[in-house]
Formats: sequence, structure tokens, C-alpha cells
Amino acid sequence: MAAHYCGLCRRTSFTGRRHLYSAGHRRRLQEALARLQEEVAAARAAAAAAEDGDGSAAVQRYDPAVHDRRVWCLCCDRGVRRDGRRDGLALPQAGLLQHLAGSEHRRETVRFWRENRAEAALRERFLVPAEEYERFERVLERVVAAHQRREEEHIQQIAAGIREAERRQQETVRAALQLQTETELCTGPSICSPTAGPQRNSSHDTQQPDLSGMQTGPDLNWMEPGQALTFIGHQETEGKGNVHTGAKPPWLTEEEDGSQQQVGPSYEEFLKQKEKQRLRKLPAERVGANFDHTSQTGDSWLPSFGRVWNHGRRWQSRHQFRTESKEKKRKR
Repeated sequence: MAAHYCGLCRRTSFTGRRHLYSAGHRRRLQEALARLQEEVAAARAAAAAAEDGDGSAAVQRYDPAVHDRRVWCLCCDRGVRRDGRRDGLALPQAGLLQHLAGSEHRRETVRFWRENRAEAALRERFLVPAEEYERFERVLERVVAAHQRREEEHIQQIAAGIREAERRQQETVRAALQLQTETELCTGPSICSPTAGPQRNSSHDTQQPDLSGMQTGPDLNWMEPGQALTFIGHQETEGKGNVHTGAKPPWLTEEEDGSQQQVGPSYEEFLKQKEKQRLRKLPAERVGANFDHTSQTGDSWLPSFGRVWNHGRRWQSRHQFRTESKEKKRKR
């Protein structure tokens, strides 16, 4: 009898299609169908609740950690997205319901029932009629439209609050500027009464020249009227600071005699140091100092560099080391 591979049990049976009637296959089939039936029942219950109620539970804010879950369809042998998605909103159970109502799922369900010898009376429990899904889709359209209207109203309310806050802020600034203008007009000697004389701005008094005709206070004529700023004077940093504040770098700074300051060693010192390094003698006992580069090799010779004794090849070094070790042991 030919071998038969069962995709549900994931094993090859050498009893042919008789495996479909075995106790193990029937048990695995019932367990798999029970898991899928729970998902189908939950999806149809959500559709019924959306039709009976106001449908507010049929729309949620999209969260990838929650609404990207997939359901394994045993009949189609692939994962199906459980929830739908539209304009940043999650539609619970909409993806699974759309799959269950499709023609492809109906065709694959018939094939699965035929190949696995499942009970024919249970097949309709895993299918969703097209009329039922159409009613659910119409409910979703109404719910999504109502949710979008609520979101637009909420955005308009927020925008109105922002405009009101800006209006209040502008009124506050306008009132402050008006009060400042009235105060400046009141400080004039020809407008205010004599009683207002001692309350004049002290900065105005500091601008008056002293007996010698020199100005003792800072010059504030450069400021525009109504500008509430404090002038601390011009900061002159020429020749001071660092390159980030506009000063010259040290290698461009001139000495008192007009010559530029030298930074770092000169080119002559660099050449002297290079000559010293060239004339420096290496240790005579270093490895490889007396390596024999004149040894002849044939065409079939393979590289074996690194002999310790600076003469010959590496295998000769190993042979000489073993020979010397044997001589030392014999002398002992």
C-alpha cells in the first residue's frame, strides 16, 4: 500500500488513506477544529453585537501590539489577520470575518473536509454567509463615519480653545504696552504735574549732563521706543579669547618685532629627528637579524617561514630542537 503524508498529523503513514480513520488522526482533527471554532464564534458574536448595539465597540484606536494578532486558518493553511484597519482605526474581528466570508475560504474548506474526512454537519460552522458580512460592513461604515465626525468636532474644540488663548494673550500684551506708553508720557516735565516730578525715571536723570558737560550715564538713544531691553554696553574682545570668539590663532600671532610666533618644532628639527631614527641600531640578537636569504629552493617548494635559528627552513628548526633535546636528556 502506498505511503500517505498527513499534513494535520505531520507524519507519513504507510497504511495509505486508512490513516484518516485512525483514532490519533480523529483526535487531532477535533482539537484543531475546536480551536478554530472558538475564533469563528468570537468573530460572529462581535458582528452580532455591532449590529444590535450602537457599534461603538466595533472601532478602536489602532495599537500594533494588540491588533496585529493573526489567527491560523486550518482550512486555508495560513495565518489571517484578525482585526481590520482603516484610517488609523482598528476594526476588531473585521479581518477574520472578511476571510471567512470569502470564496477562497469556502473552496478550501470543502477541500479540507474532503481530504480529512471531517463531519459534513460541522462545515457550516466555519463559514460566514455573505449577507451577514455585508450587514456587518454597513454597520462599520456608519460607525467609522460617526467616529470621524466626533474626532473632527473634538479637533475644532481644541482649535477654538487655542484661538481663545491667543486672543487673551494678545489683549494682555496690548494692555501692557498701553500702560507702558502712558507711563512714559507721564514722565515728561511738560505734561505731568509737579507732584509727579520725584517719580520720574531714574535713567532719565542719569542721561542729563553734569557740571562739566560730560555724560555720566549710558547712552540709550539707540533703543527703539517701547523696547524693554537692558543695554550693557558694547563688548570689545579683539585680540583676546580664542579662535571661537574671533581672535587670531596662536600660530598667526605676531611678536613685538613683527615676526610670527613659531608653534611646534621646525622643519630642520624634524629632519634631525628622522635621521636619528634611521641611524638607531637594532639589537643584534633579535629574531631574524641573520636570516639566510640566499638559500635556493625548487619549483615544488612551499613557503615555511619563521625558522627560529635564522638559517634554513622551519622543519629543520623542529628537527634540530628535537636533536638538542635528546642530547640534553642523554647527558643527564
